[in-house]
Amino acid sequence: MRHSTGRALWPSERGPRVGVQRLDSRFAAYRDAALEFHSPRRSYITHLIEDSHDPLFVQQQVGHDHASTTAIYTCVSSDFRTRSLRCVLDATIEAALRPGRTS
Repeated sequence: MRHSTGRALWPSERGPRVGVQRLDSRFAAYRDAALEFHSPRRSYITHLIEDSHDPLFVQQQVGHDHASTTAIYTCVSSDFRTRSLRCVLDATIEAALRPGRTS
């Protein structure tokens, strides 16, 4: 095995040595399966946030100790981001144009 010219890393009891490509493809399969497991969780958290539930409620609902963990699972749509930004900008402009405002 020491003198093999192949790119295999470890010997296998099933035949030829296991190569880098096989390890990469196996790792990719495990990664994809793990992401599928978290997809419903991501959807649930995202829908709660987009439906205007309190972020602390969402965090507690899914059992996270930190808001930053919940944020990782939040994948809001571009429409939601646009609507949220529009609300903040409108409120800022309204407050700036309000009579009797002192600067």
